[in-house]
Amino acid sequence: MNLALILVSLTLFSGIFILSDILFWKKQSNHNKTEKNLKNTVLEYSYAFFPVLFFVLIIRSFIFEPFRIPSGSMKPTLWIGDFIFVKKYSYGLRLPVLETKIWEVDDPKRGDVAVFRLPSDPSINYIKRVIGLPGDKIIYQDHRLTINGRLVELERDPANPSYEMKPQYIESIDQSSHTILIANTMNTIGEGYYVVPEGSYFMMGDNRDNSRDSRFIEAIPESFLVGKAAMIWMHMDGIEWPKWKRIGREIN
Repeated sequence: MNLALILVSLTLFSGIFILSDILFWKKQSNHNKTEKNLKNTVLEYSYAFFPVLFFVLIIRSFIFEPFRIPSGSMKPTLWIGDFIFVKKYSYGLRLPVLETKIWEVDDPKRGDVAVFRLPSDPSINYIKRVIGLPGDKIIYQDHRLTINGRLVELERDPANPSYEMKPQYIESIDQSSHTILIANTMNTIGEGYYVVPEGSYFMMGDNRDNSRDSRFIEAIPESFLVGKAAMIWMHMDGIEWPKWKRIGREIN
């Protein structure tokens, strides 16, 4: 289901009805707004819902969009059941449905947590961390990242040495420090040498041995980026009580 298309269609439909009423129907001498017919019923609902639809469309398309985390690929940063806000304007303003960029704002930076549409199926959204920028040369070997010949700093997290029986580490890339999980095994998932194409970004999950990311789906073209993850506004997994301590957390 394409929610953006549905929202745009409903907003456009109600807007056209209201505009037609203002320009044509109100001027007709035989126009009776109290008469019960299909046109007047649709008009009544259009006047009632158009402001709400238009407001939601603007917010969702250009400012914030809510998402729910469905998998554990970004643990320990994000948990299954986290509901997050994504800043749609972070990487430029795009028209809803068409996804055409109309305003440049900023480029992704290494360490950003970003939502993107899966190139093989744009109806599916993924969330990962930006690891490589256009032109970067990346090596992932023995659970360690090397970017442009420089080994990325990695140290055991002294505050939380493990998470769900996996060692937890602090990884530092440029100005970003974040926690990652590494399986306690000699086998490294997705080892290889990668060159990020121009106009694309190399994305990886923080749960390094349990993430389908650019090691497997290749780098993500800039046109498929949705926005930068900003904040957790709710956490609820199934029918359990919300985890109140997670609400309001910034995503770094």
